[in-house]
Amino acid sequence: MKVLVIGSGGREHALVWKIHQSPKVRKIYCAPGNGGIADLAECVPIDAGDIDKLLSFAQSERIDLTVVGPEDPLSRGIVDAFEAVGLRIFGASRRAAELEASKSFAKDLMMRYGIPTAKGETFTSYKKAEAFVRKIGTPVVVKADGLAAGKGVIVCATEKEALEALKSVMVDRAFGDAGARAVVEECLTGEEASFLAFTDGKTVLPLPSSQDHKPVYDNDKGPNTGGMGAYSPAPIIDRFMHRKIMKEIMVPTVEAMAAEGRPYKGVLYAGLMIDRDRVRVLEFNARFGDPEAQPLLMRMKSDIVPVMEAVIDGRLDKCRLDIEERATVCVVMASGGYPGSYKKGLPISGLDGVRRMRDVFVFHAGTAIDEKRGVATAGGRVLGVTALGDTVKDAVAKAYKAAGKISWKDVHFRKDIGMKALKRFDIAPRVGIVMGSDSDLAVMDEAAAMLKKFGIPYEMTVASAHRSPEKAMTFAVQAQERGMQVIIAGAGHAAHLAGVLAAHTTLPVIGVPIDSSCLQGMDALLSTVQMPPGIPVATVSIGKPGARNAGILAAQMIALTDPDVAELLAAFKADMAREVAAKAEKLAKFV
Repeated sequence: MKVLVIGSGGREHALVWKIHQSPKVRKIYCAPGNGGIADLAECVPIDAGDIDKLLSFAQSERIDLTVVGPEDPLSRGIVDAFEAVGLRIFGASRRAAELEASKSFAKDLMMRYGIPTAKGETFTSYKKAEAFVRKIGTPVVVKADGLAAGKGVIVCATEKEALEALKSVMVDRAFGDAGARAVVEECLTGEEASFLAFTDGKTVLPLPSSQDHKPVYDNDKGPNTGGMGAYSPAPIIDRFMHRKIMKEIMVPTVEAMAAEGRPYKGVLYAGLMIDRDRVRVLEFNARFGDPEAQPLLMRMKSDIVPVMEAVIDGRLDKCRLDIEERATVCVVMASGGYPGSYKKGLPISGLDGVRRMRDVFVFHAGTAIDEKRGVATAGGRVLGVTALGDTVKDAVAKAYKAAGKISWKDVHFRKDIGMKALKRFDIAPRVGIVMGSDSDLAVMDEAAAMLKKFGIPYEMTVASAHRSPEKAMTFAVQAQERGMQVIIAGAGHAAHLAGVLAAHTTLPVIGVPIDSSCLQGMDALLSTVQMPPGIPVATVSIGKPGARNAGILAAQMIALTDPDVAELLAAFKADMAREVAAKAEKLAKFV
């Protein structure tokens, strides 16, 4: 088949690179492409925003599949135009792409459908926006409503900064028509992560987690850019958080768009802020992120073409993704002055040396071929040096070794891509959650949720007292030296797991009886409470309520020597009291 990829950046190079691996593909065109894409596809000198010319080209060349990279043509209806003449195209329709093209639309959708996000309002009047800022105080975030190439979001620590940002967006029109409206919202705290998924409007098929680095300088300093690097996986999105994101954000958003008569097909990107057990949406994108696409597509082992076809045909439920277990890291190398003004046409050296490195690929973002000097700079973000490693640490080392071989005048790049992941991997678990079977996961997730709420790192594993007793014993013996302070054990039926663990450690053990038998957990409860003398096990209630209480009890134990956890527990108790008072007040109105 013949494929047309639309766009000219690092994301599009990654898409061409991945599509080129498909045995189904005979010929790839890219419009307009760049210096690196030219090695894999025939570059066509048509601007990504010229929908009429792209449509004529696709018809004349009998293109079998068109893949849209950037947001602008999506927001202007390229998918609708191609589909109207019977051409197959992968991407969101104009009305679906409004999820990215209008931050006010996205905010309204999330508020109406209960999708967690920051509180905020949309304004067309600078005076009203100014009054709102003075009313709610700072810090706040000011966003240009429309598309602004990833730069229309300004975090403001003071009222003066917020008013200057509003003036820049709404009065001076620093982002053009994107600033005709502005969104002002609360400033969320936590750690950012990216979550992408394929969807055909019904099924949501997630890609691995990733994390982008927007600010231009190390330690997240300086103005926002289109992205200075990314890595995958992002450890802040563990198994528990992955399920929470799918349940509370990705699936509800696709369902909400369908309910609004805007079925969403393509790639849905959610930029998230994660703080302990809370996850909220910062923004949606209607396409692959850049630079997230580079490490994500390097980890995707499945042929991407059948997945894209399944999205178009509405049969994504038949697809599964095969993901590389190893980690990937992308370091973006930029022109001097970026994200401000910068020079173009500077010759790039060292690419041949990197090409010989194993598990490293350089995706071109802003390059062109100069007949005399070879590959030269042609944009702000120039290259995405992407490496595959057994761990994030290995991938980071490879990516920076490769970046060190490449140079041009005034090149700059962040030196801390992936450092947040390495710090998180170094955090030792303070609680061990052990379950007798993976079928107990739905119950024991409740314990994990409470530990997340109190910011307590944990480790979750499966070890059976009967089927894998040596694994259970080893876990208990090593738990304390690994930094754990409490063990939570969940099991059904005979429920000997808590006792086995308690017999091999001096750490406190909390048993969670799981209701997995015809006796609805009473057998597990009795087995857990009847420990022999000298082998104490704390016991909570059966099933999910028990697991939730086990998490709280573990936090209370840790809080005896940890003031931060103690403070969070006090706030949790106060919140519960307020909820009871609110319910009582509501009930009183009807009595």
